Parts: sequence; structure tokens; C-alpha cells
Amino acid sequence: MSHDQRPVSGLSSRIDIALSLEENKPDTRTFPDLGSPVSPLRSRTGGPANTSSSSSSSGSFSANRTLPGTRKSGEISSGSGESSPTGPRPVHRRSGSTGPLIYSGGSSSGHNSSGHTSGGASSGVGTGGSSTASSPMTNVLPAGNICPSGKIGRPGAVPPRTSTRSDVLGTGTGNYGHGSIMWGGSVPASSPNSSNFQEATKRGNEYYKRGLFLDALRCYDKAVSLSPDNASCRSNRAAALIGLGRIGEALRECEEAVRLDPTNGKTHYRLAGLNLRMGLVDNARKHLSLAAHGQPPNQAEMRKLQDIEGHSTKCIDARRIGDWKSTLREADATVSAGADSSPLIFALRAEALLKLHKLDEADSTLAGLAKLESSVPASPPMKVFGMISGSYIQIVRAQVDMALGRFDTAVAAAEKAKQLDPTNTEVTSLLNKVRLVAQARLHGNELFKSGSFADACTAYGDGLKHEPFNPVLYCNRAACWSKMGRWEKSVEDCNEALRIQPNYTKALLRRANSNAKLERWTDCVRDYEVLRKELPGDKEVAEGLFHAQVALKTSRGEDVSNLKFGGEVEAVSTLEQFQAAISLPGVSVVYFMAPGNAHCNQIAPFVNALCTRYPSANFLKVNVNDSHAVARAENVGIVPTFKIYKNGTRVKEMICPSQQILEYSVRHYSL
Repeated sequence: MSHDQRPVSGLSSRIDIALSLEENKPDTRTFPDLGSPVSPLRSRTGGPANTSSSSSSSGSFSANRTLPGTRKSGEISSGSGESSPTGPRPVHRRSGSTGPLIYSGGSSSGHNSSGHTSGGASSGVGTGGSSTASSPMTNVLPAGNICPSGKIGRPGAVPPRTSTRSDVLGTGTGNYGHGSIMWGGSVPASSPNSSNFQEATKRGNEYYKRGLFLDALRCYDKAVSLSPDNASCRSNRAAALIGLGRIGEALRECEEAVRLDPTNGKTHYRLAGLNLRMGLVDNARKHLSLAAHGQPPNQAEMRKLQDIEGHSTKCIDARRIGDWKSTLREADATVSAGADSSPLIFALRAEALLKLHKLDEADSTLAGLAKLESSVPASPPMKVFGMISGSYIQIVRAQVDMALGRFDTAVAAAEKAKQLDPTNTEVTSLLNKVRLVAQARLHGNELFKSGSFADACTAYGDGLKHEPFNPVLYCNRAACWSKMGRWEKSVEDCNEALRIQPNYTKALLRRANSNAKLERWTDCVRDYEVLRKELPGDKEVAEGLFHAQVALKTSRGEDVSNLKFGGEVEAVSTLEQFQAAISLPGVSVVYFMAPGNAHCNQIAPFVNALCTRYPSANFLKVNVNDSHAVARAENVGIVPTFKIYKNGTRVKEMICPSQQILEYSVRHYSL
């Protein structure tokens, strides 16, 4: 070995040993914020030479060894010169690169034994490709002679250009997305778009850290348009989409990022998180494994995966045996564990609520499912309960729609389930049932309109034979019984409808009317009071409640001569009139006012509206300027003041109340 070659070979051996030790160290990197494009990277050192720690996605260079002559296009070279041809040299290879990064040691001046300078050694970027950096690099490649071909160059020879790939540096150091080298498809430094690309990425990262995801997305969109094959840009854009809740778009962007860079650990972690949110546990497990690069997967993410897997399995098992309370509980637990975008879990929850006669909640869950389906991609085909999962979701939708009287949409959902799973006998059976129930309801409606109430009653009964838990058919049949004067039968069908759907207002109203015909005033008033809470502005309900209360008081022998329905606010001027008015049975609302007072003028129209809205209450008005005796007796010193009396006893006093508080108090004591 010549004297010229010994320094290079000796340093190569030392670096070889150091890098060998480095390769055997466990990878202790963590990913603290999987949804953020700016989570920190950790630099690694490999022996006496400083190794560069940069990555477009997964976080660092990886050290490796290679034989001479294996350097591929796109690798960074620090220059040309002589190197030892004997034995392998230490190299660096960035994550996702198909070729190693080859270097050997040398002095920072870059002089070789022949007196030629290698050039560009201090920057870490050689003549094989151009590069720019907008901030100082704290962890550059070691300077020295690099032989791209692995052979000893002749003195004075011009090093060949072996790469046309450009490597663009980010705009800072240490943080993901704006402190790493963005490999692959980056904008050449000589391009006029290079500064625009770096500025867009930097601004996007700043917006993201401030939680301004839409602004960040606009910046990342611009960066992607300038460098569409840049995996880091794609991954950053996915993070912004996740922040905006656009799960499907984020998933597609991550898939494109790993297509561009299959070893991008950061993006694999994002894909794992997205798949967990959609309840796709097997896919999530695969990406967690790929993100770990052969090391044990992130333990926190694995615990989350196991929680989701455990609760979803229990949910499915409970549904199989018809344990609907456990199905609902485990579905909610699965969502709480992180699977908040799983169509299957949403469908299981909706079906459990339907079976537990919580139709409004089931309908609300399906509304969330519809919104979810528009934003997430279709899940891969899988079997649940003997049918394709997509078909099962449509079956649940059909059953909820049918229970709520949306028969046409129920048929459409069942037909879609049949299209997705045409050979499944359970799906075929349910489709036939939905069609029969819809036809029975339509036929019954036509007979009812024609006045054939007995035939309509039979038609609705035929539908109930196929679907015995349909509140709409029970309520429709109750209307037929009412028309035929069979009040007891009407009450019975209303009871069945309300057992299935407790807040079914139409069934409540029909039962109240039937109880009135049967002079069951206590039951009638109870139903009307529930309706008043559900429909506070409904005049028909208010009037029905008033007459039921009058009838109830009459049946008890109470005086009802002074009770009236609706009307205007009654003015009271003397103390005797006031005491007589508040002593009446029921609720009296007294409004103490003064003409010309700004607050009184502002609230007076609202008091008149309340008088119409709550006709069962007796509204009184006292002008404190004209009725000094009443004002003194009631100790009123500030207007407007409101006092509520019930059966002669004061139950509430309010001074200058808001409209919301005043109405709440009137409604509370009137009902």
C-alpha cells in the first residue's frame, strides 16, 4: 500500500468499526406526535466522522456497508479523488433510497495525494448533483475524497457526473417537515421554483403548529404542485387533512407517500393511525410493523390497537347472541378507544339502539354514518354475521328507516344490500319483508283516505304480521280505531307504538284524544303535558291541555268559572282585584310595570306572546304608578318585576329577567 493511500485506508477502517458498532445499537426513536408533520428527529453519530441525520419521512439516515462500485444515481458525493480499492468502505444510506451513500475520510481541505482538490467537501454536496441550503447545517457529511465509481481516479482526471438528481434542503434543522432533506422529486436548486417550494413548506409547517390546518393545507398543496413526487410533502399534506377530519383524503395521500417512499416510517405510522380510526385492525398492525423497520412496534400504539380489537370483538360477539345492551356498550367503548370512523361500529351501534327501542338515537347514529361514508373510503370486503359488511350496514339502515316510517328509503337500502350480497339468503329474506311491509302501509293509507277504515285497519294489521315492532303501523291502525269509535282499541295500539318509540308525538296526541273520549282526564292531561314540553308553541296542544285541565278540575268538583283560554294580559288596578286574581286555581303570572320605562317597553311584546303561547296560565298586569297599594303590598320597588302564583301561593319572583329565564319559569309552572 502506498504512502498516499494509507491515511484513507486507515480512516476507512476506523469508520468501518464505528459504523459496525452503530448498526448493532437498538433504535430508540419514538414518534411522539403521529398526526403532526413537525415532530422532532434525532441525529445519530457513527464514529469519528460526523454522519448526517436527515430524512424526508421516517426520520434519519441509516448506516450500511457496501462493496465498491455499487453507488447508484442520486447519491450525494463530496468530490473526487483516490480511495482504497481494497475492502469495503463505510457508507451512509438514507431511508427509502435504493442506493447507498458512499464516502471515505479525508481532510477538510479536500486535497488528494496528487495535489488536486476535491472541491465542495465542506458543504457535503458534490458535483454529482446540485443542492442548496437556506440555513446552516449542523450535521454535514464528513469531508474527504469520494470516488463515485469505487476505483482509483487518475491524477488530474475530471470526476464524472454520475447523478442528475437534485437534493433540496429544508428551511431549518431538527423538525420534521421543515428541517430535513426532502428526497425524491424535489425542486432543483437552480430552478426558480426552489425558493417558492421551501417557502410554501415552511409556512405550511408554521400554520400547522398553530392549529390552522386549512391554511397549512393550502401551503402544502402549493408545495405538492411544485414537487408532486416528494413523499415528505405528501405526508405533510396528509397531516393537515387529518387535522381537518378529512380521513379518506388523508388515507389516499399517505398511500401515495409510501408508494413514493416505501420505507417512510412516519407515513406508515399515520397510515396505522388512520386504519385504527376506521376499525381496520389488521391493516393498522401491518403499518405499525413497517414503521418500526424490524424493531418492536411502538408500545403505546400497540396498546391502543389491542384495546380497539378487544372491544370490537366483544361488540360483534354480543350482537351474535342478541345481547343488545352489551353490543351498545362495547360499540361505545370501541369508539372511545379510537375507532371513531368505523362504519361497521356505527352500524352495530345503530342496530343495538333500534332493538332497545331508542329510535331517535339510532337515526342520529345513522346520520353520522352517512356523513362518515362520504369522507372515508369503502372498507375492504369482509364477512360479518354471514354477510358482507357493506350489505349488513345497508340492512341496518333499512330497518331503522322502516321503523321511522321512511318506507321508500327502507326499500332502497334493502335493494342495495341485495346488490352487494346477491346470494345471501338472509339479505334476500329481509328485502322481501321490507317490500311487504311497505306495500301494506301504502294499501292501508289508500283505504283510509277513501273512508274504508275497517279495511285499512286490516291492511295495517297485515303489515304488522311481517314487522311486529313498527310504531308507524300501530299508530296508523289506532287512527282507524278512532274513526270507528273504538277508543279502547285506539289506546291499546297507541300504547304499543309508544312502547317502541316513547316520544312519538303523533301517538301521544291520538292517545290523549282517545282518553278524552273515554273521559280519562288524568291520563289525558298527562299526555298533553308531555306534548306541551315537546311542542311548546303548538296552539292545538295548548288548547287541548286547557280543556283537559278544566274537565279534570270539574270532575273533582273544583270551581272553574274564572278559567279562560288565551286572551290578552289582564290589567289589575286595586288590591282587591289583585288578591282575587292570584287566588284563582292554576297559575297566575303578574307583570309589575311602569309606562315609559325602557325595560318595560322592551319586554312588553314578549309578555303578550307568552300569554298566547301558554293559554292555561292567567297573565296579569299592574301599573305601579296607578296602583300604589298593590306595589306597596307586594314590596315592588323596581320594574319590570314578575311574580308567579300557583293556587294563591307565590312560587317565583324575578326582577328584570331575560326573556329566556321568564319563559322557562312560565313553562315550568304552567305545566
